[in-house]
Amino acid sequence: MVASEIATVFLLLNALLRGSLVQSQGLQRGFYDSSCPDAEDIVRSTVGKYYNNDATIAPGLLRLHFHDCFVQGCDASVLISGASSERSAPQNFGLRGFEVIDDAKSQLESTCPGVVSCADILALAARDSVDLAGGPSWAVPLGRRDGRISSAADAKALPSPADPVSVQRQKFAAQGLSDHDLVTLVGAHTIGQTDCAFVRYRLYNFTATGNADPSISPAFLPQLRALCPPNGDPVRRVALDKDGAGSFDAAFFKNVRDGNAVLESDQRLWGDDATQGVVQKYAGNIRGLFGLRFTYEFPKAMVSLGGVAVKTGRQGEIRRKCSRFN
Repeated sequence: MVASEIATVFLLLNALLRGSLVQSQGLQRGFYDSSCPDAEDIVRSTVGKYYNNDATIAPGLLRLHFHDCFVQGCDASVLISGASSERSAPQNFGLRGFEVIDDAKSQLESTCPGVVSCADILALAARDSVDLAGGPSWAVPLGRRDGRISSAADAKALPSPADPVSVQRQKFAAQGLSDHDLVTLVGAHTIGQTDCAFVRYRLYNFTATGNADPSISPAFLPQLRALCPPNGDPVRRVALDKDGAGSFDAAFFKNVRDGNAVLESDQRLWGDDATQGVVQKYAGNIRGLFGLRFTYEFPKAMVSLGGVAVKTGRQGEIRRKCSRFN
């Protein structure tokens, strides 16, 4: 396939994504066209402002939306401040991007007060982050309302870096997400980072054996150990895609296939019959097609994620400030 043909396929694909993924769980495209026509532009420009200053905000905003949807559904419950709120749970350690959402919300309240939900801002910011990082864009179905419950105890629903695939599958299935969605959404780690605290146990004393996790590639192990020495900084950041953490692409799946995944939960996707085929589908599609299959599937999975247990109509509320209930 020559470059011009690839470019044509990509343009057609992008047009399809923008125009077809428009409804999910009672949400709809263009929800704010009449009530707040500049809503999407305001969120986009706000995300862009922060991204231009620090590109690592992109995976932060993507993770923020993911963590929100997995607890109480996509209702901005993760944004509530408080000693016992969802945001304070250990599982949400390291979440970032709150200031971006607050900034966008403040502008939207000035432009069209009481109209745009914090949950919709999160969904839009996640989409814009992927787009800015070089990934696909898509039409985000809108109309979510903000929830009135936020409890740290509920964060146990979130996947953990040490979860075996069987547990990951259960947690995704509980949200109405398939095994295919699981693998596809984990592909967001192509621009993600983690702390050495979530990696080191794989490097020196895995399952109390005194050895490294045998699923780590022998060539990759010294690189990880150099980044995360035994007594090093536990919060030192490590890219989850060793080949290009700043670019949203399918190379992450090649790393999983080759034993170069940083997180145990990611690496286990290659060793499970239910998920290996999806990893291979994306990993084997990098050269020549430039990851177009992943580019097509990721937006669909994000629309599915964004439709989890949403509140619409008269449910919930439209918060005036994202960090507290009305």
